[in-house]
Amino acid sequence: MKALVYHGPGKKSWEDVPDPTILKPTDVIVKIDATTICGTDLHILKGDVPAVEVGRILGHEGVGTITEIGDAVASLVVGDRVIVSAVTACGRCIYCKDGVYSHCQADEGASGIGWILGHLIDGTQAEYVRVPFAETSVHKLPEGVSDAEGLLLSDILPTGHEIGVQYGRVKPGDVVAVIGAGPVGLAAMLTAGLYGPSRIIAIDLDANRVAEATKFGATDGDWKEQVLALTDGLGVDVAIEAVGIPQTFTMCLDIVRPAGTVANVGVHGTGVDLPLDTLWISNIVITMGLINANTTDMLLKMVASKKLDATPFVSHTFALDDILDAYDVFERAAETKALKVVLNA
Repeated sequence: MKALVYHGPGKKSWEDVPDPTILKPTDVIVKIDATTICGTDLHILKGDVPAVEVGRILGHEGVGTITEIGDAVASLVVGDRVIVSAVTACGRCIYCKDGVYSHCQADEGASGIGWILGHLIDGTQAEYVRVPFAETSVHKLPEGVSDAEGLLLSDILPTGHEIGVQYGRVKPGDVVAVIGAGPVGLAAMLTAGLYGPSRIIAIDLDANRVAEATKFGATDGDWKEQVLALTDGLGVDVAIEAVGIPQTFTMCLDIVRPAGTVANVGVHGTGVDLPLDTLWISNIVITMGLINANTTDMLLKMVASKKLDATPFVSHTFALDDILDAYDVFERAAETKALKVVLNA
């Protein structure tokens, strides 16, 4: 089959690789119908995720059709159309029993991390993918939900919702600022609307992305003085960091009000200074984490019932064989106005 293979920082190729096979009785093989590129893939290609080995097939988001099942798989059958979750969960370890699927202790990848696809094992930017622990790691896609909509439920919608909105403790009447109006930041804006905030402010250097953010419930916002002016000088109740660099995390600290929450969603490749000498007195909460995908089923119901409109996320569509062109467009988002690129097999 063809797959997008990582060859070290800055190096990737679309090449022939062996087809995946069933390795364990809980596995399924999924023929990829659609996949996409995540900002995390760009972090990997920058060398920010050193656990990714040379030769790894990238990608952790996908929608596809099951072509083969392991002997222990009872609730799925060949032909099922499924969402492949970014987080793989055994469903049995202590963390899975607590609903913290992001830290599944299963032996796949031997890391204690639920995000293994395109990270510790081969991923979804390929014609086929092996999915371990399939019964707790894929979601059947109902009729009426498109491949593109399902693809957004692989990662960005539950990530924005869980790590941005839920960890950020968004509640009715809150003023929420999202720094970084890329796909995950937009997902946080969209799902924050489920909790009744009074205002959602989008902050980004890219004017196109700020304009796009208005489609997801955000108010056009500029930097610090304007944010403070929108909150009577008090600051925001919730500041969501959705970029992954020190400067944007510091921006969140600058605009959150006392007793507010900073929710870090971005993937950081370097450390961030935490000025506890000034923060200790502010009563703020700082949260962070990796998607658990424990709200995927709920979000799927919201998308299926048209209560959440995920379609504006898709800015570009490519054939899977044109994945290198898709990477080029996605990497130059400020120029190409790319949000999510969908790659159809």
